[in-house]
Amino acid sequence: MKLRLLPVVLSVVISAAVLFGGWFTYTSLAMENPLSSIINQSQGVTSSEMKLDSTQVNIKLQLKPDANLREIVNHIQTDGASIIGKRTVHFDLTGTPSAKLDEWWSKALFDVAQAMETKHYADIPATLQKYATDMPNLKVDSEMDSTYVYIRMTDGESSKFEMLPRVSQIGVWPNE
Repeated sequence: MKLRLLPVVLSVVISAAVLFGGWFTYTSLAMENPLSSIINQSQGVTSSEMKLDSTQVNIKLQLKPDANLREIVNHIQTDGASIIGKRTVHFDLTGTPSAKLDEWWSKALFDVAQAMETKHYADIPATLQKYATDMPNLKVDSEMDSTYVYIRMTDGESSKFEMLPRVSQIGVWPNE
């Protein structure tokens, strides 16, 4: 019995197309699109990008200056729990950046890092308010949950957001 090459190659190509096409369609329609919709429905999100793979979800958020970061993260993790599953979630946050806010944050970061490392979380709001006296229009808000300390800095139309993980680690935070 002699096999012809063309029908065998066509069968392999068609089978691969059906399998990978079905996998891509499932990933896109059943996982990425619903999670992307949840993210974009979060109040305070102006735009987002999301990359979903088998071990993690990378979410890049562009936030409005008045966004409540803790509520956004909670909304994504609660409403998207069935899609996220056991994947780790990494957030990349963008506000409306300014050199003044970046410089201010770099000055306050040492004291905030010390409070994080020693687990004196109650010192963070006082530290931020102490440094905020250097910039008259600066508003600083901080919140906390069981996983992160959330910091929002606004100076007029400029804003900066930080999510600091509540785990001890040496070095720079992954969101910095």
